[in-house]
This record gives sequence, structure tokens and C-alpha cells, in this order.
Amino acid sequence: VQLQASGGGLVQAGGSLRLSCAASGRTFSNYAMGWFRQAPGKEREFVASISWSGRTTYYADSVKGRFTISRDNAKSTVYLQMNILKPEDTAVYYCAADLPYSDYAPAHSYEYEYWGQGTQVTVSS
Repeated sequence: VQLQASGGGLVQAGGSLRLSCAASGRTFSNYAMGWFRQAPGKEREFVASISWSGRTTYYADSVKGRFTISRDNAKSTVYLQMNILKPEDTAVYYCAADLPYSDYAPAHSYEYEYWGQGTQVTVSS
């Protein structure tokens, strides 16, 4: 499956952005989807994930209550709504896809087989 992330940009602290990740090449509804991010000089970290049905979601503690992951299987797209953005949210955001054996939301990068190219999010203070 090919993944194309978009929606990044420059925003002031307290603002919002919505990232999108469009998938193609396989049956999107079979895949669990995740968002990860990597800040300069830091390792890639988990942000949020959603099961193939959308019934299960999982968030990193650092974004819980501010970010919301969702998906539209008819559009083969997963979204990350980011509210109350902070400077520490600045990073390149990546979407990823996993073909799981059950309807769950993986939270580790090694569980994902496919990755998008990343989109830059910069939050100014």
C-alpha cells in the first residue's frame, strides 16, 4: 500500500492542524493505521493509531485529549486532528499502515509494514 501524508504547516501555539494520509494500492479497510513523529535529534515516536474498523484507537500520553485520529474507509484516508498545539509538537509526522490479524490499533513502529513520506508540522511559541 502507498501512503501520502499531507496537511502539515506552520501554526502558532494553541492552534490546530489536520493531517491527512491517503492510501492506495490495497484494500484500505483491512489495515490498521498509525501516526508517528520525529523531531530533530530525536527518535521516532508513536502518536496515535486506529484499528481497521475504527472502533479502537490509542494515543500517546503526550497528545491524549488534544489529538484525535479518525478514518474514512470509503475515501481510503486516515486523519489526525491536532488541537491546542504546543512547540514540542514540532516534528515530521508520518503515517503508517499495518495488516493485523485482529481489529486492534498497534502502537509500535516495528508493527507497521508501510510508511508515508512525512509532513512537517512546526508550532511557533
